[in-house]
Amino acid sequence: MYVQQLYTNCLAEAAYYIESEGEAAIIDPLRETEPYINLAESRDATIKYVFETHFHADFVSGHIDLSRQVNAPIIYGPEANTSYKVYNAKDGEEFKLGKVRIRVLHTPGHTPESSCYLLIDERGNDYAVFTGDTLFVGDVGRPDLLDGVMSSETLAGMLYDSLQQKIKTLSDRVIVYPAHGPGSACGKSIGSETFSTIGEQKKFNYALQDMTREDFISKVTEGILPPPQYFFEDARINKTGYDPIEDVIRENTQPLTVEKFRHAVADGALILDTRKADEFEKGFIPGSVNIGLNGQFAVWVGTLIDIQKELVLVTEPGREAETVLRLARVGYEKILGYLKGGAKGYDGPLERIRSISAQQIKETANQGAVVLDVRKPSEWNVSHIKDAVFLPLANFPHNLSDLDKDEKYIVHCGGGYRSMTAISIMKTLGFKDLINITGGFGAMQSAGLETVNDEIMA
Repeated sequence: MYVQQLYTNCLAEAAYYIESEGEAAIIDPLRETEPYINLAESRDATIKYVFETHFHADFVSGHIDLSRQVNAPIIYGPEANTSYKVYNAKDGEEFKLGKVRIRVLHTPGHTPESSCYLLIDERGNDYAVFTGDTLFVGDVGRPDLLDGVMSSETLAGMLYDSLQQKIKTLSDRVIVYPAHGPGSACGKSIGSETFSTIGEQKKFNYALQDMTREDFISKVTEGILPPPQYFFEDARINKTGYDPIEDVIRENTQPLTVEKFRHAVADGALILDTRKADEFEKGFIPGSVNIGLNGQFAVWVGTLIDIQKELVLVTEPGREAETVLRLARVGYEKILGYLKGGAKGYDGPLERIRSISAQQIKETANQGAVVLDVRKPSEWNVSHIKDAVFLPLANFPHNLSDLDKDEKYIVHCGGGYRSMTAISIMKTLGFKDLINITGGFGAMQSAGLETVNDEIMA
């Protein structure tokens, strides 16, 4: 038996490869299929099943393309109604894979069709459980993604029953392999590890502690931030189907001359610049939004950009197809093309962003600048700069309405990635005097700026 987690940091997503006696199964594949096919070929194995834990909301799964390419059935648990052919397994049904078995555990709660897959080894022992978004390290899946079809409280109650009856009854030694790790918006406070054990989660996961059903519902539904709007579109795509990924890449990777690029922008397309922050600040096309490929690119695109918006790309030369693929992972396929030659190929004036060191901030602040902190609430609560204004990037641009566009603002995040994104969005909205902090909050702490850790004021 062989098990491999294929983790993608950009999406904080984990897919899984399971193999026994030359037969393989894939659980929750990403949109691109080559990693799974190549892995199976390198191990002289044949992919026999493609398992899906639920209708993913944060990414478009590769299950349809993979199934087509390797001629393997797509397996869902009960209550998964799709517009394409799948096999709906019964609760408790088992699938043979070489000398091991995979048992379906229907665990509704995150969504009604959510199911976990229990891997039973060659000796008949429970070895690992692939929990999808039902159970994470330190957290559980959010129960608010059905957009009014079913209440959060109803789903949370179903999740409580699933955890009590299907998950907590497993042996402490069973490995927990979830679909997501830290940074995913599918949970409230997912831990830093990407796998664990049932025993560890019984000790440290707040949602697996002994409590009443009512207390569980209250804890799980408390403090959930609004989901990114693209979640609902991605869930729909995963339920109804999509075009082959090779077609999407071919159609969306079109080189544009400066003239065609300008026409697209004039017609309403948004410029998405995917270069690193320190490259973007040196010169960018006016109106560009910077979300770098070097960070959690897909998550921030999905959080900040309307999925129906047409896009034109500015990338590092040679990374055009990669950008299109990573956008397709989260269902963004309205890409009109990319600027030939990138920012250097543009023949008009470029804008720049001023960055200063943490050591310079006191002098600049004394000149009347306001410090804006665009990190997450959890980061702000731990510690923040005294007198800073908290405006989390995830709420842009809605939380900017009370700011004066003629004011001077110093913007920072944890390290510089998100602050440049924030500044680029503010520039498109007409803010004139914006300064970035090189190194972000970490550099500010090291420079000795005064910090506090009080609660966020309502």
